[in-house]
Amino acid sequence: MKKLINKLISKTKGEHYEIDESISSSKIFCILIEKLIQPWRGYWTRIHFCKKHKGKRVFIGKHVTIKLKKLVKCGRGVSIGDNCFFDALSHGGITFGNNVSFGRNCTIECTGVLRELGESLIVEDGVGIAGGAFISVRGPVQIGKDTIIGPNINIYSENHNFSDLKKPIRLQGETKKGVVIGKDCWIGGNVTILDGVHIGKGSIIAAGAVVNKDIPENTIAGGVPAKAIRKRFL
Repeated sequence: MKKLINKLISKTKGEHYEIDESISSSKIFCILIEKLIQPWRGYWTRIHFCKKHKGKRVFIGKHVTIKLKKLVKCGRGVSIGDNCFFDALSHGGITFGNNVSFGRNCTIECTGVLRELGESLIVEDGVGIAGGAFISVRGPVQIGKDTIIGPNINIYSENHNFSDLKKPIRLQGETKKGVVIGKDCWIGGNVTILDGVHIGKGSIIAAGAVVNKDIPENTIAGGVPAKAIRKRFL
C-alpha cells in the first residue's frame, strides 16, 4: 500500500515523494480515504474557478470558502486545508503555482473596503504555508518558489498614514508598497511581515520576528524589530 501511495503522491506532485515508514497501515488507510475525497471537492470547485486548468488536481479540505472564484488561478497539486477562507476580490486576483499547500485555518483577504480594491497575490511553485496564516493583500504580495512558512504568520501589505493630528487616522489614507518574499526562504512561526518589506532569496526569519525592513539575500534575521543575525555561507 505504501508503495502505491508513494507513487500516486509523486505523480501528483511531479517529484519524488515517500511517506514515513513508521506510519501504520491503518493510519495510511484513513489518510488515503480523506485524500480521495479532497480531489472531488477540488474538482467541483475547479469547475468554477479553474476551468482553463482542466486536468490539474486541486485538493480541498472541509469547510473551505473561496469567494470570487473566477479571480483565482491554480496550478497542479494545490492543497487547501480545512476551514480556510480566501476572498479574491482585487485588481489582479490570486495565482497559485504548482504544489502550493495551505494548512488549516488560513485566511487570504484581498480587499478591506469596497471603495479601494486590493492588488494581487502570487504564490509560486512549491510553497508550503502552515496553518493559521493571515495574508492581507491590499498592496501586491509575492511569495517565491520553494519557500516554507510556519504557522500563524501575518503579512500586511499596507500602512495607515497618521501625520495629521487634526484628522482621524482612518481618513488619512494608506500606503501600499506591497511585500515580496524571495524564493527558497524559511519564515518561522508567528512571524509578522509589514508593508514595504522585501525578503531576499534564501533568507531565514526566526520565529516570532516582526519584519519592518528589507532583509538581504541568504541572511538569518530575528527579533522585534527583525535584524540581521548572520549570513548563510556555502
